[in-house]
Amino acid sequence: QVQLVESGGGLVQAGGSLRLSCAASGTILSANDMGWYRQAPGTQRELVAHIISSGSTNYAGSVKGRFTISRDSAKNTAYLSMNSLKPEDTAVYYCYADFPAYGTNWGQGTQVTVSS
Repeated sequence: QVQLVESGGGLVQAGGSLRLSCAASGTILSANDMGWYRQAPGTQRELVAHIISSGSTNYAGSVKGRFTISRDSAKNTAYLSMNSLKPEDTAVYYCYADFPAYGTNWGQGTQVTVSS
């Protein structure tokens, strides 16, 4: 059974940085797609960034230029570097990994809080 473990969340001041990681274990297969959604209280879930097996990436307009997603495909691990953080980035961030054999698996979520 595939398990995703997230880490790297925390509390930072506006303008600070955090780096999230998402590691998939329990399979030797490579994910087609990995990324993060986020959800703040009272809001809709938003796709923040994702990266596919070719290395192509996409970002939400609200984070483009500030966040960078990367991956180590051999380890099925993705990273989200978040710079110039703003209070509106405050949310629970949920990583996912999409596998041909297993479908989509989700991490447990990690809280990111940006203070003004």
